[in-house]
Amino acid sequence: MFSRFLTAALLASLSLSFTAAVADEHAPAADRKADVVPEARTWVTRHKARIGGQVIAYTVTAGTLLMKNDDDEPVALFGFTAYVKDGEDPTNRPLMFAYNGGPGSASAWLHMGILGPKRTVLEDLASNTAGPFRTVENEFSILDHADLVMIDPVGTGFSQIVGKGDKKDFYGVDQDIDSVSRFIVRFLGDYGRWASPKFVLGESYGGIRTAGVAHELLSRHNVALNGIILVSPYLDYGSGNAGVKLDVPYVNFLTTYAATAWYHRVLKDRPDDLQAFLREAEAFAEEVYAPVLFKGARATTEERAQVLAGLERYTGVSQEFWDLANLRLDEGRFLQELMRRQGKVVGRIDTRYVGEIIGPLGEYTDYDPYSAQVAPAIVATFNDYYRRELGVQTERSYVLSGRLWRDWDQSHAQPDQRGKVPFPNTVVDLSHAMILNPRMKVLIQQGYYDLACPYGTVEYAVDHLDVSPALRENVSIAYYEAGHMMYVHGPSMVKFRDDLAAFVEANRR
Repeated sequence: MFSRFLTAALLASLSLSFTAAVADEHAPAADRKADVVPEARTWVTRHKARIGGQVIAYTVTAGTLLMKNDDDEPVALFGFTAYVKDGEDPTNRPLMFAYNGGPGSASAWLHMGILGPKRTVLEDLASNTAGPFRTVENEFSILDHADLVMIDPVGTGFSQIVGKGDKKDFYGVDQDIDSVSRFIVRFLGDYGRWASPKFVLGESYGGIRTAGVAHELLSRHNVALNGIILVSPYLDYGSGNAGVKLDVPYVNFLTTYAATAWYHRVLKDRPDDLQAFLREAEAFAEEVYAPVLFKGARATTEERAQVLAGLERYTGVSQEFWDLANLRLDEGRFLQELMRRQGKVVGRIDTRYVGEIIGPLGEYTDYDPYSAQVAPAIVATFNDYYRRELGVQTERSYVLSGRLWRDWDQSHAQPDQRGKVPFPNTVVDLSHAMILNPRMKVLIQQGYYDLACPYGTVEYAVDHLDVSPALRENVSIAYYEAGHMMYVHGPSMVKFRDDLAAFVEANRR
């Protein structure tokens, strides 16, 4: 179940991904020639673009940075793309590091979807699968407010294990946090940005990474962040995975089931007001549904009947189906069942998307319509842009989806534990980071139609931050009527940029 979560929800299972990992990279260190280390190379180009109503001149540095271990041995080439506005004082200019999730997803989604100065032209709710694929100047880029470093963690993009490195050094919760933190520290030194106001933005599994990185940077490297941005974040295994026989995530997922059913008009008595409907669903989930799940076999017949009636009302899925599922549906079953009789399957990354069903008798969805309809355009435009406009010369393929979840070490050394726990919950790390750095602010950007990381899981995580009421005021959540990558939706793209820009400006000093 967790493998399916990581593949679909966190963008590691895109069947249309631009494949690619080089086999030698994933081989054990002993099977590689450790003395043969590819050269780290960068390409520097200069450009202009109209962003935020003004023409901006900027310099791009694209390529790789050679990373070494504590014994000064090369272990990885870390891929990155840095955008720096010309003529600015780097000591005052905000600097934002950004990445996607996976684990195993490269940063092309954020890069070409919303943050970079060039944006892929996407038609929302349509199949973006036929060329010619185009890019345009991205008027919604953050580059007018902050310099930007797009990061591809090891095993994604053009990043690769080299020399004395081994996949066990990078493919895991703590290993990933460590390597990304080390890259950030190295970048600050190599490019003279130690004094800059610093921000880190992570999407999806990038939420687990960012919460951990915020604590790691401060506790190990003495690097304090002005702010972090969590886009559709996955933060806690236990409360964020329906289907693992824990009751909390079923409750957290229910409100996005309701939003999805409302959007597709499959409810018997559908109200006009989404927000009012969601407040009802939230109250039902917390006050009626959760207590009955907690009771398990002790729930009375009357209590169970009340829950079944509510589940049908708020999700559009029949009481009979919910009863057969013992009141618990993970998202794969829900998305396959919701519009089964119309011959449609609903997207998981963005539940506004639908596609033709494959195997109408199947229990689970066979593909994600969102990924199928968006990935080809992202892949094509990124590769064209990187090679043609940024001049990057490489024989390597860009790994959009590294499928690293197959070898991922899920254990995590929480700051409040002496040893490792078997599954990650970096809400703990975030709590500690906020306490250690009370000036660090947190912006969460979350879509209502996201079943990869439903908004109920995010609110649950925020509600369980172990911080004082005063520090809790440092956290804000912005909501969007779209999915996991809300910026494919026109109005949400505008709001995403406005919310992000306002956050940077408010916390740059």
